[in-house]
Amino acid sequence: MKLQGQEEYEASSAHENVSAGELESDHGPSHSPGSSSETDSRELGVCTDPPLFIQLNELLGWPEALEWRETGRWMLFEEKLEVDAGRWSAPHVPTLALPSLQHLRSLLVKGLVLLDCPARNLLELVEQVIRVESLSPELRGQLQALLLQRPQHHIQTRTWPCWGSTPPKKVPHNENVPLKEQHQNPLRQKLPPEAEVATVLAGELGFLPQPLGAFVRLRDPVVLGTLTEVPLPSRFFCLLLGPAMPGRGYHEMGRAAAVLLSDPQFQWSVRRASNLHDLLAALDAFLEEVTVLPPGRWDPTARILPPKCLSSQHKRSLSRKREVEGFSTRRMAGAEDRRGPGPQVPCPELQRTGRLFGGLVQDVNRKASWYTTDFLDALHPQCFSAVLYIYLATVTNAITFGGLLGDATDGAQGVLESFLGTAVAGAAFCLLAGQPLTILSSTGPVLVFERLLFSFSRDHNLDYLPFRLWVGIWVATFCLVLVATEASVLVRYFTRFTEEGFCALISFIFIYDALGKMVNLTHAYPIQRPGFPGYGCFCQYPDPQGNESQWATTKQKNRDDILSMDLGLVNASLLPPSECTQQGGQPRGPGCHTVPDIAFFSLLLFLTSFFFATAFKHVKTSSFFPSVVRKVLSDFSSVLAILLGCGLDAFLGLATPKLTVPTEFKPTLPGRGWLVSPFGANPWWLSVAAALPALLLTILIFMDQQITAVILNRAEYKLQKGAGFHLDLFCVAVLILLTSALGLPWYVSATVISLAHMDSLRRESRVCAPGEAPSFLGIREQRLTGLVVFILTGFSIFLAPVLKFIPMPVLYGIFLYMGVAALSSIQFVKRVQLLLMPAKHQPDLMLLRHVPLNRVHLFTAIQLVCLGTPLAG
Repeated sequence: MKLQGQEEYEASSAHENVSAGELESDHGPSHSPGSSSETDSRELGVCTDPPLFIQLNELLGWPEALEWRETGRWMLFEEKLEVDAGRWSAPHVPTLALPSLQHLRSLLVKGLVLLDCPARNLLELVEQVIRVESLSPELRGQLQALLLQRPQHHIQTRTWPCWGSTPPKKVPHNENVPLKEQHQNPLRQKLPPEAEVATVLAGELGFLPQPLGAFVRLRDPVVLGTLTEVPLPSRFFCLLLGPAMPGRGYHEMGRAAAVLLSDPQFQWSVRRASNLHDLLAALDAFLEEVTVLPPGRWDPTARILPPKCLSSQHKRSLSRKREVEGFSTRRMAGAEDRRGPGPQVPCPELQRTGRLFGGLVQDVNRKASWYTTDFLDALHPQCFSAVLYIYLATVTNAITFGGLLGDATDGAQGVLESFLGTAVAGAAFCLLAGQPLTILSSTGPVLVFERLLFSFSRDHNLDYLPFRLWVGIWVATFCLVLVATEASVLVRYFTRFTEEGFCALISFIFIYDALGKMVNLTHAYPIQRPGFPGYGCFCQYPDPQGNESQWATTKQKNRDDILSMDLGLVNASLLPPSECTQQGGQPRGPGCHTVPDIAFFSLLLFLTSFFFATAFKHVKTSSFFPSVVRKVLSDFSSVLAILLGCGLDAFLGLATPKLTVPTEFKPTLPGRGWLVSPFGANPWWLSVAAALPALLLTILIFMDQQITAVILNRAEYKLQKGAGFHLDLFCVAVLILLTSALGLPWYVSATVISLAHMDSLRRESRVCAPGEAPSFLGIREQRLTGLVVFILTGFSIFLAPVLKFIPMPVLYGIFLYMGVAALSSIQFVKRVQLLLMPAKHQPDLMLLRHVPLNRVHLFTAIQLVCLGTPLAG
């Protein structure tokens, strides 16, 4: 029988998986509770101790020349030394033979167990270990000399020799002091500074009359000189030696001891063990959790790759505690499935105070304590990448919506107002809002409302901008009422259904807009095909009398012959117009001044920016390049994709459409000032009637703003500084009043760009065990990136000489990337994919273990219908 070493390596539910109740449960924002108290952690056995690096030194060469060689090492996963290849293997999940654990247990029962050993160096440790009554003084001396030999450690592609070999330089060395090679070991950078070492020594030793086993826990961890591969303090020492055994008995026992020590639960128990009984109890508890693999059903030489995510040690400990207390795990799981997760306790931001503006006051007090760190936390290179990425996305969005707004309002507002409004509103929001990671922008629903409001004004001969000003005044008033009454607490009732539907809708709008812009390019730069009227360019030469030959005017019977040639008219489809001019002719025909390559080349730039941004973003999880290079490529993925597209465009030099920004600071509508008159030509009662459309716009803004806020403040993002729903809505209300008075567009939170902003500021652990994926630490919460983005947006008018070199297809590709990235981050997409998968090919999602497949499909189908309704409209 074979068994898998640790149950913890089963993949957990992680981000994309939910339990049965979560499929239809409330997903209002809630902050993860703080870490368990020390007492709870002690009771549950959650490992809060320093991480442990384990190495296996094997005794080789019996009976000719004995030497110690490091053959394996562990943090979470096992790495084997591939001697012939001269390298360490890829990290993999360790598997053990059941007899190796049984033999190890028997050897520990009969051997020496020293807990809280006072040894301060390797020599004192060896002297403690060899004090065994069954050993004669002669054997003790031989064993001591053998244990003090310097082992071979494979560091990168070099090995440094064992004790007694001739070193490159004959320099005396104190064996209690680590070598230079140990300090330069690249593995040292992968281990946390507080890590400790456990060393397992195993091998066949013929002069011993019987097996010798010893397990030592040092009272105070000490550096054992050259014994360990890395110069870290050692906490555990395990010795497994003896006469010949069938197969590789001692090697497998050494691996079993190392796998035990690499298990967090066993570590927690053995650090607190007081006698042999506690040590054996920890080993037995480990055996109760192993997974048995039957013989003949798998290849013992196969290496199981590390899973993408590991199960929680807290859950594992809690499960064990329940079993000890006599609870039935199956019964409890069934009860939880029937009743669901139950109501969630709302986070502090969404609890009513019962006072007017009580929630706003709490938000201000909460965020004021973080205000200084909101700027200091931005001093990181990652923030520079985020600024470039979001700046280009914001500028593109401002140009796009500015152009659409100009078309919708017949020039009453335009690109300049879009730039100015984005800069003013966005910068003010980042300085004062409760969640500064939010990016304000014009949105599709608000743009539709602007179009309807302008059409109503035009049809009823009303002055649009004054009417719009009163609508904005009423919207700001209604929003302030919502803030005063703490209406934002209602967002706790937003469910996964609502969040995913809204996020998917905005993502599809981005994708549709990007693809629609590319389709429009094919109309502006038509693709010329053979046989089309626009295909063909002729070179016309003068006749002998000096007059140009004329086009034939005879009516052709064959309508396919659109153009005919008289004497001296030469088809120039293979003759460039420049050559025609040099030879004394004149290019004639609709195809002479058309560049058929622009549409296709724009498509190439569009796909280049999209695919390269996606590829660079995912290179962090690939096997290529060192980890530092992968992180840089991933952090600057969008910027690198844009630079690559610009370089390709500049290299070929085609006249692709470029980014254009206003060069003059004046309103788009001629004759108007920056301040909008309250009445203009409108009757006075219109200021009161504007409350009706303002009520509709208030509902739209409240839903748009708060759903985005809920998505951004999900617990899975591990935000530490809290949310500010009331403060955010208050800032939006004030900014709507300001932009209405200046005749600028209205702004609310932009879901896709805000998600892209947060994704560009993800923090991950830099130090992780070999084979372990970097853990998500949270978001770099600060105000500076958004503030700089909007300041740069305002200065973009003066950056026109630089920005004019950026091709628009490249920015459309980034738009597509943002939409696809936001869409792929929600569970809805995974459930849509399940609709097209046979059951046997479906992934092992946690929700499929607890929810019938037909209910999952029904839930997804209802979401699709609700999502398709606004898209069809």
